Amino acid sequence: MNKKTNQLVIHLLGCAIFLALPIIFSPDLSLDFDFIHAKGFQRDLLFSIILIPFFYLSYFVLIPRLYFEKKYYIFYFVVFFYFALIFFLPLVLIPSTNFNSNTFDTFFIREIKIRLFLFLIVLVFSLMLKINVRLKQSEKEKLDAELAYLKAQINPHFLFNTLNSIYSLAIVQSDNVASSIVKLSNMMRYVLSESSSDYVSLEKEIEYIQNFIELQQIRFGSFIQFECTITGDHKNKTIAPLILIPFIENAYKHGVNAEDNSIINIKIDTTENQLFLFVKNNKVFVQRSAESESGVGVQNTKNRLQMIYPGKHKLQINNTEKEYSVSLTIDLK
Repeated sequence: MNKKTNQLVIHLLGCAIFLALPIIFSPDLSLDFDFIHAKGFQRDLLFSIILIPFFYLSYFVLIPRLYFEKKYYIFYFVVFFYFALIFFLPLVLIPSTNFNSNTFDTFFIREIKIRLFLFLIVLVFSLMLKINVRLKQSEKEKLDAELAYLKAQINPHFLFNTLNSIYSLAIVQSDNVASSIVKLSNMMRYVLSESSSDYVSLEKEIEYIQNFIELQQIRFGSFIQFECTITGDHKNKTIAPLILIPFIENAYKHGVNAEDNSIINIKIDTTENQLFLFVKNNKVFVQRSAESESGVGVQNTKNRLQMIYPGKHKLQINNTEKEYSVSLTIDLK
């Protein structure tokens, strides 16, 4: 069953259980069902029937349009009016002939207590449900806003680093400028078209990473001791966009210096349900601005992993004096 069908079944069961309460707790309950002719039971059942529309009126109208809008006086007036209506209506429609002046006051007080108790339960229950829904909506809106902010930070960061790579090639008049521009074009097309999606094809994400690595290798040439291994079946699998590249990008940012021993090791392996990423680089001296020192890309990715894959990823970062390594496992969809 889909979500809407499940909700419909839950509502129907809830209404059936609520309507069964007058039968279960009827003082006139008997096996031959003669109690259904008792006027006390009939009033209780009618009260329960009228109370069900009040639940939905409260849930869909009174609470969101009056209570949440802080129109408290109107809200309490409508609630009081509805209680008076559903309290007196069963008494008017199903009057009892067994009362006298001595017993009516006791009956009236007892009925008010019971009816008011049930009425308040329904009102509070609808209020709690609506508050819970509102909190979930607020949390989702907050999550969407944070993800949009993180993606907005990632895209300029990527563009800045890639343009720097092509600029370096242009300075030395490398023959690889044209091919680098083509790779950048493909990568930017992917970023612009796919990064707004919640999930993307794992094949496209791997292709994006391969283009990035090839572009960096063209830039830095042979003075990097570089090893990259990509294994596994990437077909028919999805992943959050740009969730892996910050760790790879970070290795190039902190692990490349022409005068030092620059070593970068990248491994990506995909099994049936998981993706494993390992990135390691040795630390070298790299002069950079205060902005690039902030580690925005990696920190944003940590936040995204917590929001998109809560309980479905394992991230281990080892940061020693000479090496920096990342091991990441993600449960794939």
